[in-house]
Formats: sequence, structure tokens, C-alpha cells
Amino acid sequence: MVPDRDEDLALSDACVLLVEDEVVVRALLADELRAASLTVIEAANADEAWAYLKSGGVADLMLSDVRMPGSMDGIELRRRVRAEFPGIKIVITSGNVGPVIPGEVDAFLPKPYSFTKAVDVVLRLIGGETANG
Repeated sequence: MVPDRDEDLALSDACVLLVEDEVVVRALLADELRAASLTVIEAANADEAWAYLKSGGVADLMLSDVRMPGSMDGIELRRRVRAEFPGIKIVITSGNVGPVIPGEVDAFLPKPYSFTKAVDVVLRLIGGETANG
């Protein structure tokens, strides 16, 4: 039997889909999330993330940048994920608040952000302890 992803998860069972085109930012943030006992799937753009989900990939939370190369941006990815995978929590990050309407996402992280802040937001949404308390 496949576990219900809506049940309380042990952090080691929680999966974050990290969608970020900046390689260094993605790698460093992925390392921080893994250090917090989370499983991390990395995608370089929205197309990769969408292909992962559509092929049966699992995620409890998606953290996505807005502006990325490819056929869609993070806002279109958010729209598709919300429509087809409503159980996935969504965190959007951008240097421009403009494209995100409150209520469309579970959290917004304005750039630049600290990795500690990003991990805290993810842990709070997943239901784990934050690094700061």
C-alpha cells in the first residue's frame, strides 16, 4: 500500500522538489535541505520539474524560482501543480513580488534570502522543527 502523503511525515520521508536554474544556489540549498533530513529532487527549470511530476515523481513541497529558461516559468509551473497535484505545498521565490498573488502559494521567499530562512520555511510547512526553534 502506498502511504498517504497527507499524513504526518517523518522528515526523512518528506520530499522537496527544488526548482532553480542557478546551479550554485540550487546545489547549496539542496545541501542545506538534505542536512535537515529532507529528501531533495533537483530540477534546473520548470520543464524538468513538470516532467518529474507527470512521470509519477513524488513531492510533498515544491520550492521554485519564478524566472527560468524553458517553455514555462515558475508561475505557470505553480498553476499546473496546484491544478493537478493539489496536495503539494508550494513556495515561490523571486526578486520581484509582482507575479505572486497572496493565497496562490503557501509561502513566498523574496530574493535574496538566506538558506537558513529557506530551510525554516520548508520545515514549517512540512511540519518539522525549524533551525531557529
